[in-house]
Amino acid sequence: MTDDTPATPPTSSPTTPSAFVQRPSWDEYFMTIAEQVATRSTCCRRQIGAIIVRDRHILSTGYNGAPAGLRHCLQVGCLREQRGIPSGTQHELCRGVHAEQNAVVQAARHGVALDGATIYSTAQPCVTCAKILINAGITAIVYRDSYPDSLAQELLAESGISVRRMQ
Repeated sequence: MTDDTPATPPTSSPTTPSAFVQRPSWDEYFMTIAEQVATRSTCCRRQIGAIIVRDRHILSTGYNGAPAGLRHCLQVGCLREQRGIPSGTQHELCRGVHAEQNAVVQAARHGVALDGATIYSTAQPCVTCAKILINAGITAIVYRDSYPDSLAQELLAESGISVRRMQ
């Protein structure tokens, strides 16, 4: 005995759109990855992550921490805290390399050109990072947390790089 009654389609299956939870936007997706990258940070003060993307393809990632092979601030303490140096000043008095810098360096080490790319960072770039991003050919910066560096903002505005904050 066979049943010739057509099967009733399921109201929802793993392949139907109604079964999916709201997908994140591309900005949300990439910022979430930058937040995950930040968890590798070895900075005692702030954990920052950055990823560089072009055509929805991740080119490079970076987080803040001491140069490769050197002792981390988590091991030796924070030089800036020991000397009472306020945030946003005297960047050269820090063992750490910023997340944006590390992302650019990693791309360079692996021969990846960054022209026309977007960087997603959990923090707004400082002036040093802004200059590096300009010279690397980055065309857009998306960041989460603000960082009070008026010279960085001025240089980025003059460069024509698109800069926007994600809430």
